[in-house]
Formats: sequence, C-alpha cells, structure tokens
Amino acid sequence: MDKILSRDGTLIAYRRRGEGPPVIVVGGALGTARTEEPLARLLAPRFHVVTYDRRGRGDSGDSAPYAVEREIEDLTAVAQALGGRPSVFGVGAGGALALEAQAAGLPVGLLAVYEPPYTPGAAGQLFKADCTARLHRLLSAGDRDGAVELFLSVTGVAAELIARMRSAPLWRSLESMAHTLAYDDALLGNGEVPAERFAAVTARTLVVSGGSSTESARAATRLLAEALPRARHRTLTGQTREVAPQVIAPVLAEFFTRDVFVGQAS
Repeated sequence: MDKILSRDGTLIAYRRRGEGPPVIVVGGALGTARTEEPLARLLAPRFHVVTYDRRGRGDSGDSAPYAVEREIEDLTAVAQALGGRPSVFGVGAGGALALEAQAAGLPVGLLAVYEPPYTPGAAGQLFKADCTARLHRLLSAGDRDGAVELFLSVTGVAAELIARMRSAPLWRSLESMAHTLAYDDALLGNGEVPAERFAAVTARTLVVSGGSSTESARAATRLLAEALPRARHRTLTGQTREVAPQVIAPVLAEFFTRDVFVGQAS
C-alpha cells in the first residue's frame, strides 16, 4: 500500500487499482481498504479506484484528539494524491464523511453514498443519544469487545451470529478498531441530517438505499436526498445495510460514467 501524510502528520495508507476516471471508495464503520477490495476489483476495469484505511484502521496512523475535520483532511490528502476532481463513493458512515468533506469544499466530480446511518426525528435522536452514551461508557472502560458487540447489535446483527463471530480471527481485528466507532459516532452528530450544512454540497449526488433495509434507514436516505441540492435517490431491490458489491458496482459504474462529463463541467 502507498502512504501519504495528512495535514496533521498522520500517515494514511491507500491502495490503487485499475485505470480510467479516478474514484475513491470511503469505507464505513470497522471497514478498511481490504474490506472494499471486492468492490474495487469490480470497478477497476473502468476506473482508477482508490481504497484507503481511514485513520485508526488498518495500516493508517492515528492521533488524538479526534475531530471530524481531521478525517476530512485525510480524504483531501488522498484526493490530492490522485489529482483533479475524483468521484467519491461512501458506504455507511463513510458516506457521511464524504458528504461532510464535499460540504467543506473538497473538489469532487461526482458523489455517491449508500445508507449513511442518520437517525432523524425525535425518536431517532433519543436512540442515537443512548447509543452514544453506551458506546463511550464501554470504550472508557476499555471494553472493546462490548463496543463491537454494541455496534453489531444496533446494526441488526443477530445475537447468535455475534456469538459465532467472537470465535473467529476476524473478531480480534474488529476489536483493534473498536475505538474508531466513536469517530463514526461523531461524524453523525445527533443523528439528524444536517440539511443546512449539506446545502453546500455542490456535487451531483446519488443517494442509494436497500429495498430490504429497515424502513427507518430507507426514510433517512430519502430525507438526505431531499436535503442535497443536486441529488437523486435510488433503491436497490433485495439489498440490506450490507450491500452486495456485485449489485452496487454496476450502479456506480453507470452513474460515474454517464454523468462524469456533466459533473466535471459543473
């Protein structure tokens, strides 16, 4: 993997694959560049795809205290390494990061996000506040195992599957990144879609949700699409929070290819 220095001196590791218009994939919670490799391989025949380890994950460094601005600087450093105005696809909390970066001025050709996990509305805010408090209590106590379990259970993973995951080598890797769950939590604020801030998102944006995701997740993505100045919404039949690479890849390829010239001219 290549590495580049972010503005605060943190080393950010990234991997390039393929040739063509540049596309950066921003992973979600507990994800790394390796997590996004299946999607990168599918896009590589048509695009120059970059996946990267967000700070605190994989081969990238970290520094305290955390701030959303530092992650925006990390993504900006990766984009500058590519040059021009790359398109960006963000998964889950990575979608929230991509939106925050574009709102802050990151030059982006086109932008696509899959189910950034906002929880709008009074009930959603209460749920988010409770999850935030529980997460910080676990991390403050050094309970990485509990923090990972909390995240998985909140995102709909069955208790039986979590129990099986605990016995797999993957669990230790998830525990090593447990502290970054607080980073994603910070990215999402109080759970509301930050409509006023996202009014500054100028890139043409595709907001995608899964047809088999929860109603609250689908409603949040529709609300997000309405808040963005140049967005359209698409639902993928049969998909859940964990979108299949082979399903999302052709959707992204169509969007980034068909609209790339419009995006670059805007």
